[in-house]
Amino acid sequence: MTASAPRIKEALAQHVRVSGESLIVELVDGRTVWASIRWYPRLVCAAPEERDKWRLIGRGEGIHWPDLDEDIRVDALLAGRGSAESRSSLSQWLKGRKRSV
Repeated sequence: MTASAPRIKEALAQHVRVSGESLIVELVDGRTVWASIRWYPRLVCAAPEERDKWRLIGRGEGIHWPDLDEDIRVDALLAGRGSAESRSSLSQWLKGRKRSV
């Protein structure tokens, strides 16, 4: 008799909060995941109003902040992967923000 492999359910977000220090993502399966916002420089640089303006993408597979042009995949968050954005890309983004303010 062979044992069947456990079925892995896809992790999907249902709610997001960003505090001064943490990104908090509630998943549909009841788990809550915390990560330091230092992993995501655009969230660090954002105003609280910008952090609060998010939407789920792909049925909850990811989170998008339109004002920040930031996307975070739930599977990357669970794997402990922070932003992969280069310093030069972040620098360009920050320069663009200063011009638009």
